Amino acid sequence: MSNYSLYGLTILLLVFSYYKNKKKTKMALKKAWKAFENILPEFLTVIMFVGILLAVFNAQLISRVIGSGSGWLGVIIAAVVGAITLIPGFVAFPTAAMLLQNGAGYMQIGAFLSSLMMVGVVTMPVEMKFFGKKLTLLRNLFAFIFSFLVAYIIGKVV
Repeated sequence: MSNYSLYGLTILLLVFSYYKNKKKTKMALKKAWKAFENILPEFLTVIMFVGILLAVFNAQLISRVIGSGSGWLGVIIAAVVGAITLIPGFVAFPTAAMLLQNGAGYMQIGAFLSSLMMVGVVTMPVEMKFFGKKLTLLRNLFAFIFSFLVAYIIGKVV
């Protein structure tokens, strides 16, 4: 029911905005549509990739590799995969939810998401150009270590 409330509130505010200034509202809607068009191909590609992976790897395999029973080895695997993967946040969290529904463990998903968001193996060359090699390596190393701290805390809390 809360989703319907949010949609209703959004429509109500959009109508109010249109009433206050038609030109700005139309311009904002055009910008939003352009942003949606730019994001959609990337979003669909990742969703399709995850769907194919979930079709190929059944819940038992996911549970064995990064399930709660996999322990710290599963945390390490999830953190490494997260560190080398380049997925935007708006795709990463639904992906993590799908993995959890298919048998992944909370600690492992915590390590995956934190290393995915904070460690940038793929983006290191660009980062090195701006911040230098030493700072880039240190930042990524500390972020990678921090992902294990996140996994540990999640393991204690959940």
